[in-house]
Amino acid sequence: MRINLPTWLTLFRVALLPVMVLVFYLPFAGHNIAAAVVFVLAAVTDWLDGWLARRMGATSAFGAFLDPVADKLMVTVTLFMLVEAHYGGWSGVLMAITAAVIVGREISVSALREWMAQIGMRATVKVAMIGKLKTVMQMVALVVLIMQHDKSAEALRLYHIGEGLLVIAGILTIWSGLHYLRAAWPYLRDGVSAEPHRPERHETP
Repeated sequence: MRINLPTWLTLFRVALLPVMVLVFYLPFAGHNIAAAVVFVLAAVTDWLDGWLARRMGATSAFGAFLDPVADKLMVTVTLFMLVEAHYGGWSGVLMAITAAVIVGREISVSALREWMAQIGMRATVKVAMIGKLKTVMQMVALVVLIMQHDKSAEALRLYHIGEGLLVIAGILTIWSGLHYLRAAWPYLRDGVSAEPHRPERHETP
């Protein structure tokens, strides 16, 4: 199997995850900013590998499998890291609930899209604008939360802004999830059987 450039970028994104976690927990000045830079770099490769795949026509079955997995790992690992390192209290409870909603939605929509692909109706649950807006809001919130996670009063105020942005992203997550469910509901209701299908590279909602 020959690995093309977009897939190498996806593999690089996966490799950046343990680096981000390590940097986030290492006790040196500016560790949070360094972790945020690593996260932004991973997010840029997410956009770049999709752009290159379309530009170069460089699609593959392995890339189609790995790209959404890398995206889900990036968000999930970051959320778990932030919840574990949170300040606590009711704010911590809200953070944990929001993280659970986002991760639960990612798992559910991934399963839904896979099932729709099996019955040959994957285009019915294609990426919608609300899903793209959710992704942007989520990424901005995570960058703010990583970068401002220290004990200073100024950082704490900005951290709470990040929390608010993440809650908004959580609401958009539910909204976009319902959008995909509504599109797939006629096929779920009628019990359409799955058929073999050919994998394709796709965007992550």
